[in-house]
Amino acid sequence: MAKYFDVHPDNPQRRTISSVTESIRSGALVAYPTDSCYALGCQLGNRDGIDRIRSIRQLDDRHHFTLVCENFAQLGQFVQIDNDVFRTIKSTTPGSYTFILPATREVPRQLLHPKKKTVGVRIPDHTVAQALLADLGEPLLSSTLLLPDEAEPMTQGWEIKERLDHVVDAVIDSGDCGTEPTTVIDFSGGEIEIVRRGAGDTSRFE
Repeated sequence: MAKYFDVHPDNPQRRTISSVTESIRSGALVAYPTDSCYALGCQLGNRDGIDRIRSIRQLDDRHHFTLVCENFAQLGQFVQIDNDVFRTIKSTTPGSYTFILPATREVPRQLLHPKKKTVGVRIPDHTVAQALLADLGEPLLSSTLLLPDEAEPMTQGWEIKERLDHVVDAVIDSGDCGTEPTTVIDFSGGEIEIVRRGAGDTSRFE
């Protein structure tokens, strides 16, 4: 049965956030809010968590997982960014964007696209997600909480708790965070490719 954490959307309770991050460090898979709908998240090296995300979402090995980072210093440890790409990404973060980039050796092999050796990264503009990342001190391995054969992600914490009670370990509820996933931008092929149009404005990438 999943633990349920009711967190204030503007002033997250430190003790509650610390309880969640302690669970994550102990191997928990959590459902947490972001600036573009809920996500499933676990610690970077949590193989069981990765397998559970794949199972819940019925993902194949070509799916790009996302490393949700607190800031640019953290993001830069896990992806290779040249100066032009750096400036473009810097101008749109934090925000509702996921960027696909070549991964560094810090990224576990099971998270990489099998052919491209790339990974998704993002910096959310969400108070609770940022509090969680700051307390954890490392990125959260994440994937949008979009269930198979459903058109939109779930957006209510109580509904996630009810439906995923036996497949996740914790649910963080800080109110409605929307149903539109991130805009996904691929920088790995030499030219900018908009892979998915979502919550973020795409005009500066076109």
